[in-house]
Amino acid sequence: MSFAAIASFLLITGFIAVFSWLKTRKNMAQTTAGLFFADRKNNYLVVGGALLLSNISANQFIGENESIYINNMSVIAWGISSVLAMLLVAEYFLPIYFRTGAMTIPDFLGKRYDDSTRKLISIVFLCSYIVNLLPAVLYGGAVAFTGMFNFFEPLHLSYWQNIWIMVWVIGLVGTVYSVLGGLRAITISDTILSLGMLTIGIAFPYFGFKYLGDGSWTQGLHRMVTDHKEHLNAIGGPKDEVPFNTIFTGMFIMNLYYWGMEQFIVQQALSAKSLSHSQKGMALACAGKLLCPFIINIPGLIGVHLYSNLHNTAEVFPLVVKDTLPHIMIGLSAAVVLGAAISTFNAGLNSSSTLFVLNLYKPWLEKRKGEVAEKHLVRTGRKFEIGVAVLAMLTAPFIMFAKTGFYTYLQQLGGMFCVPVFTIVFIGFISKKVPPQAAKAGILFFIISYILFNYVLTINIHYLHMLALLFLLTTVFMFVVAKFYPEYLYSEIKYETLNLAPWHNRYYYYCILLAGMVALFLLFSKYGVA
Repeated sequence: MSFAAIASFLLITGFIAVFSWLKTRKNMAQTTAGLFFADRKNNYLVVGGALLLSNISANQFIGENESIYINNMSVIAWGISSVLAMLLVAEYFLPIYFRTGAMTIPDFLGKRYDDSTRKLISIVFLCSYIVNLLPAVLYGGAVAFTGMFNFFEPLHLSYWQNIWIMVWVIGLVGTVYSVLGGLRAITISDTILSLGMLTIGIAFPYFGFKYLGDGSWTQGLHRMVTDHKEHLNAIGGPKDEVPFNTIFTGMFIMNLYYWGMEQFIVQQALSAKSLSHSQKGMALACAGKLLCPFIINIPGLIGVHLYSNLHNTAEVFPLVVKDTLPHIMIGLSAAVVLGAAISTFNAGLNSSSTLFVLNLYKPWLEKRKGEVAEKHLVRTGRKFEIGVAVLAMLTAPFIMFAKTGFYTYLQQLGGMFCVPVFTIVFIGFISKKVPPQAAKAGILFFIISYILFNYVLTINIHYLHMLALLFLLTTVFMFVVAKFYPEYLYSEIKYETLNLAPWHNRYYYYCILLAGMVALFLLFSKYGVA
C-alpha cells in the first residue's frame, strides 16, 4: 500500500465528488422528477455514460475475471451479445415508454394491465434489488478494495472483517450521493468515470503485458496469446460456464430484460431530453460494451499466467492490479472500481425509492388524503433509500459463502426475478388481448416453476436454457388463461408532451455496432487468438 496509490485514489475520488456537487448544488433535487429522473434534461453523452457505468460495477471486475481465471472467456458473451438486445431496446422498447409516458416499468404495466399488476411488479423489483442487486454490488466492491488496498492491515483484521468494513464504507458513501444529489449527481459522476475507465482500458494492457513479459510489452502479449490459449476462447462448449448456444436462449431473454425492463437501467434512458437522445445514449453505451473485454477482462487473462493456484479466486482482479500497475494507476483503478460500485449501488437505491414512492406509497397516500406534496414524497424517498441501504450493508458480506462462482451466483438468482417480469412486459407489447389476470397468474406460475425446477427436482439442463424453457411455458400459460377472458382489449394511453422523433441516422450506426459484436466473437475464438 503506497502513498502514491492512496494519494491518486483520494484525489480522483475527491475531484469527482466535488465536481458533481458543484454541478448540482444549485439544483438540488426537490421534486420526484428531479430526484428520480434528473428533470429529463440529460443529453445523449450523459445518458450513454450513465447507462454504461450503471451496468459496470465491481461485480464485473471481480466476477468476470474470476470466471476467466477458472474457466475461459466465454463469460464475456454476456456483455458482447447484449449489444443486439440494447439496439432492439432502442428501436422498439424506448419509443413505447416515451409514447405512453411510463416513468417506471411497473408504471407501464399499470397502464397496460391494471393497478394491482403495477403493485405486484413493484414488489418483485424491490425484492430483486434488496435480495440480489444491492448486496452483490457492495460485496464486489469490498472484495476489489480489500485486494487492492488493505487499509486495515496495521490493525491485523481478518479478511472477513475487512469485507465488513469496506461494505459499509462503500454503502455509506453511495447512500450520501444518492440521497443528496439524486439521479443528476449520479449521471454526472458516471460521465467522468467513463473517461477514467477509458484511460484504464488503454493503460492496463500496456502495463499488464509489460509486467508479464519481464519489461517487454510485445513479449508479454506474445506470452498471453500463446500460453494457456484455452482461456482466450469466448465460444463456450457444453461444459463451460457459459455455453455458446445459451446466447440464443436464456441469455438473450435476460439481456433484453436487463437493458429494456430493469428499472435502474431504463430510468437512465428515460432521463434523456428526447427519444432521439435516449437512442443515441443507448448506442454510445453499446460502443462501451464492445470495449469492455479490453477494459475489464485483461486482468483475468494475465492472472492465469501469474497465479497457478489461488485459494480465493475472486481476488484475481485486485491482485493483478496491485502487482502489475504503477502506483498512480492503481489509485486510478481503485477510483474507477469504487465509482463503478457506487454508481450501480446509487442507481439501484434511486430506482428502489422510485418504485416504492411512485408505485406504492404515493397511490396509497392519495387514496387516504388526496393530493400529496412533492416535498413529502422526496423526503419519504430519501428515508426509504437509507433503510434499503442499511439492509443491503447488513447482508452483503454473507455472499462470500455462496457455493457457485460469484458471477454465476448473481445470474442464477437474478433469473428468478428477471424473466417473469420480462414475460408479462413482452406479452404486453405484442398482444392487446391478454388480461391482467393472466399477467398475475403468469408471475406466480414462473416463480413456482423456477423454484421447483432449480431447487427441488434434479434436471440436467443449463440454467439459461431452463430460463428460456420457463419463458415459453409461462407464455403459453398466459395465453391459455387469456382464453377465459375473451372480451378484454387494451387501448394504449398516449402521452404527447415529449419529443418522440427518433434518431434519424440510427440504422447506419446500428450496423457498425452489430459488425463489431460479430468481430469480437471471431477474435476470441479458434478463428482468432484462441
